[in-house]
Amino acid sequence: MTPVNTPLSIQVQQLGKKFNRDWIFRKFDYTFQSGQTYAITGPNGSGKSTLLQVLWGQVPPSAGTVTYTTHNGSIPAESIFQHLAIATPYLDLIEEFTLREQLRFHFKLKPCRQGWSEAEVLEKMYLTHARDKYISNFSSGMKQRLKLALAFFSQADIVFLDEPGTNLDQQAFDWYQQQLAALPPQCLVFIASNQPSEYPASAQKIDIMRFK
Repeated sequence: MTPVNTPLSIQVQQLGKKFNRDWIFRKFDYTFQSGQTYAITGPNGSGKSTLLQVLWGQVPPSAGTVTYTTHNGSIPAESIFQHLAIATPYLDLIEEFTLREQLRFHFKLKPCRQGWSEAEVLEKMYLTHARDKYISNFSSGMKQRLKLALAFFSQADIVFLDEPGTNLDQQAFDWYQQQLAALPPQCLVFIASNQPSEYPASAQKIDIMRFK
């Protein structure tokens, strides 16, 4: 198994996805390099989320290939989930869990990036006061902060963020920007967003409308 925190790139060749007869995107050639942040832009409903789902292996492409590569060679598609962290508005949390139960469950499956204790993670999320609160009783903003924290703090080579600022107030959005900047420099980061404030100015921008 390739160790986590290994520089990892994704190469796509003639990639395409269609639903029924409508192409969401097609003829997409690109190499995404570790250590880079990519902003996937385009109007609402243009296919940004679908592209991310194809890249992380949840949705099969209708055409073309996706290849995951490290300096040791390629990684099988069925193993790439070990290297990923994902935060999206449509990602489900286990609402019957308390916050502490959610953290314990998640970090048993994917270790914490810095080896922080549960108390340290709660403190860094600014949610210590909610540690015994059920997720079902969280506000939409608290749920989004939790989703982002699980992605930021998980040991992963690739981080996918889809509309990360959803439901965040200004204080939580400032926290999001701080955590994004704190990711290890070798991470490969994808941010699907129409809001320039959600991705750094240095991000390489890819307009999905170019691939219609």
